[in-house]
Amino acid sequence: MSIQAQNHNEKPLYIRISEQDNVAIVVNAGGLPKGSVFECGLELKEYIPQGHKVALTDLQQEEPIVRYGEVIGYAMSPISKGSWIEESLVRLPTPPRLEELQVANRVPEPLPPLEGYTFEGYLNKDGSVGTKNILGITTSVQCVVGVLEHAVKLIKEKLLPKYPNVEDVVALTHNYGCGVAIQAPDAVIPIRTIQNIAVNPNFGGEILVVGLGCEKLVPDRLIPDGDTSKLVTLQDHYGFSSMIESILNQAEERLAALNLRKRVTCPASALVVGLQCGGSDAFSGVTANPAVGYAADLLVRAGATVMFSEVTEVRDAVHLLTPRAVDESVGQALIREMAWYDRYLQQGQADRSANPTPGNKKGGLANIVEKSLGSIVKSGSSPISGVLSPGEKATQKGLLFAATPASDFVCGTLQLAAGVNMQVFTTGRGTPYGLAVVPVIKVSTRSALMEQWHDLIDINAGTIATGEATIEEVGWDIFRMILDVASGKKQTWADRWGLHNDLCLFNPAPVT
Repeated sequence: MSIQAQNHNEKPLYIRISEQDNVAIVVNAGGLPKGSVFECGLELKEYIPQGHKVALTDLQQEEPIVRYGEVIGYAMSPISKGSWIEESLVRLPTPPRLEELQVANRVPEPLPPLEGYTFEGYLNKDGSVGTKNILGITTSVQCVVGVLEHAVKLIKEKLLPKYPNVEDVVALTHNYGCGVAIQAPDAVIPIRTIQNIAVNPNFGGEILVVGLGCEKLVPDRLIPDGDTSKLVTLQDHYGFSSMIESILNQAEERLAALNLRKRVTCPASALVVGLQCGGSDAFSGVTANPAVGYAADLLVRAGATVMFSEVTEVRDAVHLLTPRAVDESVGQALIREMAWYDRYLQQGQADRSANPTPGNKKGGLANIVEKSLGSIVKSGSSPISGVLSPGEKATQKGLLFAATPASDFVCGTLQLAAGVNMQVFTTGRGTPYGLAVVPVIKVSTRSALMEQWHDLIDINAGTIATGEATIEEVGWDIFRMILDVASGKKQTWADRWGLHNDLCLFNPAPVT
């Protein structure tokens, strides 16, 4: 990566990732006007917004446009050197052919172990470790949500203050459970998602289930250990007051047990960290995502579990990932998830081009190919040791690909089911996204966003773009903050403000 300018705002600044690139992105906040001249002598022929691409050479019609050393599209018409490569000038290329992908032929050598790093967490009976101590109450059907929300309000007002070691009470509500094709093959995805969220390590094994009594998703299926004493069925009660009393009584038993949990010193290998991005821009693949990727490598070296996701933001860069699979079976599993999602999109008469949002494009991303190439760098450089289908729970260490849609809320819900006890979320456009169940560390791609949202962003990776910090330095900052937040020593802005998004199940099965 080369930065063509001095480190101050008076001079034009661009970033070129690879020597093969024939485009670069403008760094200067507010963009640069026509006539701006870079130190290399390149002169802009028109105004170019921050994060958007400038042509470094004259491009002929249908000539490849290269960023990250990869073709992100083809010129729809001739483009002059120094011109703005606006998205309408870029033709989307075809995605990598899955049947032609190379698998497990460039497996990275394991990096040296990183020893001696610990955090203060809540050790569970099953060996998992929580970073929070929360009472979770899950539902089997949307019908009970109103009753549960009333009960949770009373629990927080009347019961929670009696149990100071318990941080919160979280209602795990969703829109599934009835009016659905419960036996359809793809129904396994929402069902196992609900089941696995209930055993997230931050609940300490003390989950409570609230059901109605006539739903298709039988509440008994959601009780992790089969103990029906953890189930409240509303249709078994005489009146609303009886329902609330039963929920409160069951909640108090769980609160008393959770209150006995204490933080103990745990190895960093007990961390299960989800990586996600939202509100991405052209800086995502230059600053925040590479820094997160460096932190991901540190976590893997420390023996932790790290997962990256978002199939549509992997699909166009999958040819760079399958060679990193530790073996043929992992590589084929990665291909399997790409193929499944291709079919899913085709069934809905959509394709991958529907992914970039207006905000992504405003931030300089021309298409899904450019977005994918910037997204996958969150995975760092470690071997990919496993693949999870949507809703599956992680059972191994190392770097995993957890297949999810790219939607922030759906991805977050599925990563909770996969067992994350921490999430790191990068953003260029900005989002107040948060999860009630696990801490979410927010990393900005641009310094301007950090300044604008100084009380929402936890770490600024924008300093990488201006040369004030290196990818490695910010990566270490992220790694250390993960340990501090997991220990309860630091609090994310999302948790400080109580900014928590609803769970959003991925249900590709029919609704009847």
